[in-house]
Amino acid sequence: MTLGGNRAVTGVNPIDRLFGELRSTGRKAFIPFLTAGDPDLPRTTELLAEVVRRGASLVEIGFPYSDPIADGAVIQASYTRALARGLKTDHILSAAPQWTRAHPQTPLVAMLSCSLIHRMGSVSFLDRAGRAGFCGAIVPDLPIDESAGLAAEAKQRDFKLIQLVTPTTPRDRAARIAEQSTGFLYCVSVTGITGAREHLPEQLLEQLAWLRKQTPLPLCVGFGISKPEQVRLLKDHADGIIVGSAIVRRLENAATRAWPEVLAEIGEFVGSLTAALQTR
Repeated sequence: MTLGGNRAVTGVNPIDRLFGELRSTGRKAFIPFLTAGDPDLPRTTELLAEVVRRGASLVEIGFPYSDPIADGAVIQASYTRALARGLKTDHILSAAPQWTRAHPQTPLVAMLSCSLIHRMGSVSFLDRAGRAGFCGAIVPDLPIDESAGLAAEAKQRDFKLIQLVTPTTPRDRAARIAEQSTGFLYCVSVTGITGAREHLPEQLLEQLAWLRKQTPLPLCVGFGISKPEQVRLLKDHADGIIVGSAIVRRLENAATRAWPEVLAEIGEFVGSLTAALQTR
């Protein structure tokens, strides 16, 4: 089975390859989130090309589903728009090979509900996602206590199962999550649902310092990051910065605006964040 990036050549999962290269040069990963199918799959293809051009290191692709428990109103609305147009999981998996062929050095990670995996069957999902070029998955509603089966099947395929730690996760449980996660550890910066916020909590840096002692995995911070100054604050404490709602919000009125204008606005926004991340 062939995964994305240059896996066929190196034998290394592209996520591991990416973070190895970044660490060796002292750089950090910028990880944007895009909802597949919003506004539609052809324009998702264009969005992906634009964020990669603007410096994205790895891209999370959201698989729309009807009851996202961790996502705020912006991403929920994005999922609703995509589903209303008839988007199916099969459509995303059929489109993804084009994305990975066009951007072989940019790993793709699926973000989806465990209900979608259950519906397809975990083995079928992992095999199809791997063939499509996805290198890993984030399953926000999969508790660590119930993840052993999927984690074992993913490990057999060197498909990364990326786990989340929140500010309210008890430390003994956070240590277990850090031990079982693969690829990188998704560090939630705030309590609650996703969405851009004005300030990041002071205790976040303390949590990152503690997690750094628990795992050699890269630590990537997401939820609530929307400004270059927030990126600058975090860049010396995290290995990657994840931005979702602040990007997806710019698609809310895409149907009533000229698409090149929307695409350019998102590209400029992403460029401002990647510039802040890479400044010395």
